[in-house]
Amino acid sequence: MKKYKSEFIPEFKKNYLSPVYWFTWFVLGMIAGISMFPPSFRDPVLAKIGRWVGRLSRKARRRATINLSLCFPEKSDTEREIIVDNMFATALQSIVMMAELAIRGPEKFQKRVFWKGLEILEEIRHNNRNVIFLVPHGWSVDIPAMLLAAQGEKMAAMFHQQRNPVIDYVWNSVRRKFGGRLHSREDGIKPFIQSVRQGYWGYYLPDQDHGPEYSEFADFFATYKATLPIIGRLMNISQAMIIPLFPVYDEKNIS
Repeated sequence: MKKYKSEFIPEFKKNYLSPVYWFTWFVLGMIAGISMFPPSFRDPVLAKIGRWVGRLSRKARRRATINLSLCFPEKSDTEREIIVDNMFATALQSIVMMAELAIRGPEKFQKRVFWKGLEILEEIRHNNRNVIFLVPHGWSVDIPAMLLAAQGEKMAAMFHQQRNPVIDYVWNSVRRKFGGRLHSREDGIKPFIQSVRQGYWGYYLPDQDHGPEYSEFADFFATYKATLPIIGRLMNISQAMIIPLFPVYDEKNIS
């Protein structure tokens, strides 16, 4: 029987302290420090910084604007610009919120979290069913998995490794703060399936476009999008329910 790596565990390496990574550590320290301030104070500041960064990130902004023009042709240029600005504003807010959760823990954090459809989770627990959460990419995507792990649920997720090894180490260490398994996409999908069949709650993010050879095109708002036709196979092989989960960061109700 062929054995697969059961999980990915981030490891600290001495060269992470090299001067080439000092600025990375400085930024991470700033994020940790800012996370200690209450959201009512930090979020307006982070929103302004995020919008400013969004104006400077021309390539990312152009991609977002093109995508919105294809998906929502009925919206004006001004309306689409506002959506893009808000997207960049939410980015920093979500990242800092994730840092707060890792540093302070979930106790005080929980009162700012609202689960819509909580009865679905209770039903899964009661019936002891295998489950895979289908989660779209977003800035706050890691937070629900961390919260569920903090509640004692066994979580398993796949991830792409970051180019910067220090960010990769810290980010994945934060993801594993409350337990669970991480599976690198470089190891394939079989370790993830194995974890789900062992009773771990799967946390699956649909991957990006792999080209027409491997993808199918599906309607997506006013346009169409390439997607991997893998969810049905995952459900059958893992003997799991597929449940959509949509993380949302609401600045107005987060303080």
